[in-house]
Amino acid sequence: MKIKDRLAGQFTLLVAAVLMLFSIAIYSISEHYRQEEFYDRLRGRASTTCRLLVKVKGIDKDLLKAIDQNTLSEMLDEKVLIFNSKNDLIYSSVDDKLLTYQSALLDEVRQQHYMEFHQAENEVIGLLYEEGDEPLVVLASAFDTFGHSKLENLKSTLGWGLLAGIAVTIGLGIYFAGNALRPINRINQGVSLITAQNLSQKLDEGNGKDEIARLAMNFNMMLYRLNQAFEQQKSFVSHASHELRTPLAALKSEIQLGQRFARDNMQLEEVFTNLASDTERLISITNNLLFLARSYENMGKMKMAPVHIEDLAFLAQEELLSLHPGYRITIDYEKIPENENETVIKGNEELLKRVFSNLLDNACKYSADHKAQILISSDEKSCTVKVKDEGIGISEEDLPHVFNPFFRSSNAAELPGFGIGLSICQRIVELHQGTISVTSEVGKGSEFSVQLYHI
Repeated sequence: MKIKDRLAGQFTLLVAAVLMLFSIAIYSISEHYRQEEFYDRLRGRASTTCRLLVKVKGIDKDLLKAIDQNTLSEMLDEKVLIFNSKNDLIYSSVDDKLLTYQSALLDEVRQQHYMEFHQAENEVIGLLYEEGDEPLVVLASAFDTFGHSKLENLKSTLGWGLLAGIAVTIGLGIYFAGNALRPINRINQGVSLITAQNLSQKLDEGNGKDEIARLAMNFNMMLYRLNQAFEQQKSFVSHASHELRTPLAALKSEIQLGQRFARDNMQLEEVFTNLASDTERLISITNNLLFLARSYENMGKMKMAPVHIEDLAFLAQEELLSLHPGYRITIDYEKIPENENETVIKGNEELLKRVFSNLLDNACKYSADHKAQILISSDEKSCTVKVKDEGIGISEEDLPHVFNPFFRSSNAAELPGFGIGLSICQRIVELHQGTISVTSEVGKGSEFSVQLYHI
């Protein structure tokens, strides 16, 4: 889950919890006040009924009942029952809906003087009235229709308000989280564009004050140090390779001269032959290292021109066969292009020819029959060149490392090579904004695929 979504979710949960607690608190307080108000009304009605029954002369039970029935219309299912000290019912406001009671309840009211409780959906109060000749127990009950209706309206209002609040919170959370993390997204986009070729590029440091700006500044410092290290490394390789070329060339000349004087001595001739072979290897390694180093330095200075990909393949074939007449190389179209422009790319002819020469040389060198095949295909955006062989193949463990400089597959250690060619191929293809990949199986051969975008 993205940080933006996680922050928005956490913010929404927090606000939703606060709104829910707030709603529950409001509803609970409202319910408490409703009960208190309704119990006060019941207590007032009970006291008034007792006062009229006990203190007002000339009011009998039938008249009091008539008065109650005409004044109690505000409370639904209201009943007032009055009991004497012997628990006899001496007055009831209704005849057909007598309140169920027990002697223990009446005794408890006498003991506590006042009680509040529920019976089914009705609120009930028990009151001990002591202003007459004898103490009376009054039970008054009713259903608070108006109060419950207001609570239902309040519950509905709070519920819809909670949902609306959560919806607004989600929107605001996503908006503000996106705004807060937008500088980090810009840093991510900037970092994703930085490669080994543009380490000098800097990230936007924003206002230069907050934590995100500090992060960008630290990234820029790290990129600066990396760029310095890369420059030092490239400079060392370039200078070392360049400086080695002169003494190696002199050494090669001295060995060739020595070979002329050792033709009559088989032992010396063998020594000079080995020296010449080792010197050629050193020269080849030095030239490859120098080329690899200078490819970084001359990245922006390469001469690019339109060139047919199949022409490069034929040039590489011709060059390689002139050096190794025993090699067998075939070139064909895997898919014939609909028009000739589909195989035209913009690139450096010498560098791309070197890519195909290296791939063909490896394919033939590591195959028992010294045979390689080039297959060319194209589509609307790019053209692909596949170099296939039926040689020794590459193990699955070695495949991820074949483009690393000086890496050699475990089953190719006995064959001649330095492990630089494929890294040079990868570097050249990357300079042309293309891709190079490999699939292989031990004992069945390998297939290198170079994809380049055409004009």
